Amino acid sequence: MPTTSDDQPTFAFVIHPVDPKKDVSRKFPVLGRFLPVPLINFFSTFFPPVYISEISGIRSEATGEELKGWFVACPYTPARMLSLPERTVYRKLIQTGRMAEKLGAKLVGLGAFTSVVGDAGLTVASQLDVPVTTGDSYTVGLAVQAIALAAEKMEIPLETATVAVVGAGGSIGSICAEMLADQVFRLVLVGRTVPKLQQTKNRCKAAGPANVKLSTDIADIDQAQLVITVTNAVEELIQPRHLRPGAVVCDVARPRDVSAKVAAERDDVLVIDGGMVDLPGTVNFNFDFGFPPGKAYACMAETMILALEHRYEPFSLGRQFSVAQVREIDALANKHGFKLSGFRTFGVAVTDAHIEAIKEKAEKQLLAGWEPPPHTATGLRPLTIDAV
Repeated sequence: MPTTSDDQPTFAFVIHPVDPKKDVSRKFPVLGRFLPVPLINFFSTFFPPVYISEISGIRSEATGEELKGWFVACPYTPARMLSLPERTVYRKLIQTGRMAEKLGAKLVGLGAFTSVVGDAGLTVASQLDVPVTTGDSYTVGLAVQAIALAAEKMEIPLETATVAVVGAGGSIGSICAEMLADQVFRLVLVGRTVPKLQQTKNRCKAAGPANVKLSTDIADIDQAQLVITVTNAVEELIQPRHLRPGAVVCDVARPRDVSAKVAAERDDVLVIDGGMVDLPGTVNFNFDFGFPPGKAYACMAETMILALEHRYEPFSLGRQFSVAQVREIDALANKHGFKLSGFRTFGVAVTDAHIEAIKEKAEKQLLAGWEPPPHTATGLRPLTIDAV
């Protein structure tokens, strides 16, 4: 069993397969290659938690202290988590958390669907001897930073922009909207239920002067120059027809909310993967989870930041957190040397030349008199949940 000194900061992060065949293949190439997705989903019920790798080389720029951590995996896919009874999912997550405890983790981070299933980590945390965080606070901070920087590169002034937040009734989406309310001209809050959207609208109106529209129809994002999407739907929500030329979409959701068809069919919009962070130090994950070396998701980074700060606490847990928490974790990230990474779209690096080409094509479309397609008012599908 790995050993650590009593004062060394340690953490573990819980991952799970999002794209069943691709992600299972990263650890078990034969199973990923030959098992069809329905069988992967079925057999995952019986798999135990999986030790993935040890993480080393993350070093604070403020203290010089090096962090030690581990990836551990819950075997369930998002579809499996939604289909199984909550108590079954909780049981597997608790088992995974206990594996992290035995490895020596002093803080456990929940990633992707493990952070939102059921009560967003509260039940899991209550059954472990170490604290748990979901990483939601830093996820919000990075999403807001990313959309602001992308707007600057696309020459979209925030003060005149319409910004759509998809999943605005949930914890991450609502805080994103609240943080943008005093920076933008108009907010379009899109979600599944009007009462939750109304609560977010009230927070936005208290935070800033932006005009606010509520919608349960995904088609209404065609009004927006900037879009943050952060649902935990298992299906792709945003299709090529939903976006105006020159739009920027920051997709924070995993699985993705934006269809791969957007990348294939719309060379006049910019889609960026949300929440990617450059880590301080010379990082070795000993596992390929699909990112370039030295980069991680914001939710992973929050767990690392708190451990380096020796704050072993449930910083983001459940569905309630605040703008103040986002600003606090942003400050701690800056202190230890965590930074917003360069843009990527569907896993591919975005260059300045790419952005210039998008701007040029979008300008031609708009000058030619582009109009949005007629709305079909299909709304958000029932499986779409308001929060990530």
